[in-house]
Amino acid sequence: MALILDLRALGSTLGTALGDPGGATAAGLEPLLQRACAQLQAGRLLALPTETVYGLAADADAPEAVARIFAAKGRPADHPLIVHVGGRQPAQWQAAVAHYASACPDFARRLMAACWPGPLTLILPRRPGVASAAAGGQGSIGLRCPAHPVAQAVLLAGQRAGIRGLAAPSANRFGRLSPTRAEHVADEFAGLLSDEELLILDGGPCPVGIESTIIDCSRGQPVLLRPGVLPLSTLEAAAGQRLAERDAAAPRASGTLSAHYAPRARLRLMPAAEMQAALDLLGPNARHLALYCRSPLRSASRHVRVERMPEQVSACAHELFAVLRALDRPETRLIWVETPPDDAAWDGVRDRLQRAAAAGCNTPPSRAAG
Repeated sequence: MALILDLRALGSTLGTALGDPGGATAAGLEPLLQRACAQLQAGRLLALPTETVYGLAADADAPEAVARIFAAKGRPADHPLIVHVGGRQPAQWQAAVAHYASACPDFARRLMAACWPGPLTLILPRRPGVASAAAGGQGSIGLRCPAHPVAQAVLLAGQRAGIRGLAAPSANRFGRLSPTRAEHVADEFAGLLSDEELLILDGGPCPVGIESTIIDCSRGQPVLLRPGVLPLSTLEAAAGQRLAERDAAAPRASGTLSAHYAPRARLRLMPAAEMQAALDLLGPNARHLALYCRSPLRSASRHVRVERMPEQVSACAHELFAVLRALDRPETRLIWVETPPDDAAWDGVRDRLQRAAAAGCNTPPSRAAG
């Protein structure tokens, strides 16, 4: 069983600690950061909260430690990881970017200035011989500067200990639902990793709730590889040019496989009218079925579990993976999700649900009745 350190009570004081490294708040935090850094320096795994989801972290420049991430997740070694770097100001993160990237175009620097720290990953040309394992052997590397105070505190402490950045994909088994709470991480790796192999920092629920936007900046123009919560208009204004669409030559990147983010139950995206018609057809015989919907649907079966989807996209993104985990009970075979609105603001949520539904298409069909 993984060991969990509870940092939730420090949430309101972490910002003070980061702004005043010599203050009393920082002094109280220092033993926890020393323990986290010792875990990383020993080549072991650390789960930590970011504003998007919890990450499974290791020193990005330590191939054996990075290999433990791939092994724990069951992730193919050629599927690259995102490397997280610390800093509240450009001067703090620029050294780490220069360590990992051989070039950084002007539009990438503008995106960093506008969106870092925050939920944005940039793919840049990788320096030869640096973080090859974390990059999945590619000539490019994904970099992000997270905004979460726990992540920032660990990254900055790591910098002081000689750790330039942390490779940190979502802290879940490969292809499954991303974790947005510390207990999700513990559940994912229960029986797989001991408290020596995995230390979990509990910083409470992740405020954003879905993974970062990914933009490829390695080929001369910005290309959107994965949407997140950042509006396209904001990104294009920051870059100073339009973002191109993903093409066949795009580098491999985290979370961009067609099937991903999947619960164990089969997930299906459906319009509300189709969901209601199916519920009417099943009647009181509906079993092993859960719904996540904005519309007020009716079922004659008391065995159907219903969770209401928020009308606001930010609220939906925040709770999405937690709700799907709650619905994904052992007795649940099908999860029907109402199709999100056809609005650009919902692109990130829609992307995650479409990939989760695609993963379900690769599993044998289940019955929701009988």
